[in-house]
Amino acid sequence: MHIEFASADLGSICENPKNATRKLGATSSKKLQRRLADLFAASRLGDLPAGKPHPLKGSRLGEFSISLAGGHRLVLKACDDPIPTTPDDATDWPNVTKVRIVFIGDYHE
Repeated sequence: MHIEFASADLGSICENPKNATRKLGATSSKKLQRRLADLFAASRLGDLPAGKPHPLKGSRLGEFSISLAGGHRLVLKACDDPIPTTPDDATDWPNVTKVRIVFIGDYHE
């Protein structure tokens, strides 16, 4: 799967485990590295094996969440061109092949 980062800071957290540990703690940092490996290995979001992947609602409608640890989440947006959709024009998340990481942390705080 193709992965982009919404900011240099997010890229640094994902690409440097020390930065991830500083920002998220050891447990979430390790989970982040596993979830990123899962994303790189997957051809589409529907292939993800772990992390309770699911689309979000409300103020985060149009985003997709993957659980890390301790309330931390990896939040993605679809970047396919065009974005795959269902018959009712919602994002067809299982068939998304290109994502942008837009947030890492606890969005419930």
